[in-house]
Amino acid sequence: MQTTLLITQLVLAVLLVLLILVQERGSGLGEAISGIGGSPIQTQKRGAEKILAQSTIVLVTLFLGLSLALNFIQ
Repeated sequence: MQTTLLITQLVLAVLLVLLILVQERGSGLGEAISGIGGSPIQTQKRGAEKILAQSTIVLVTLFLGLSLALNFIQ
């Protein structure tokens, strides 16, 4: 069971890295804090960008939960 969870965690980690790399640069927290390079109008994510952001949140949650589960098993 532990081996299956470790393999699942590895797959989630790879998917998470890929999702983060696919997302558009310059639209994250750094821009919101510094205010450099953006327009003063706040926009919402739509379409594929929204799906990528939501998928990233889901994968991070799954990865965190799986990491905690593996920690308690060991």
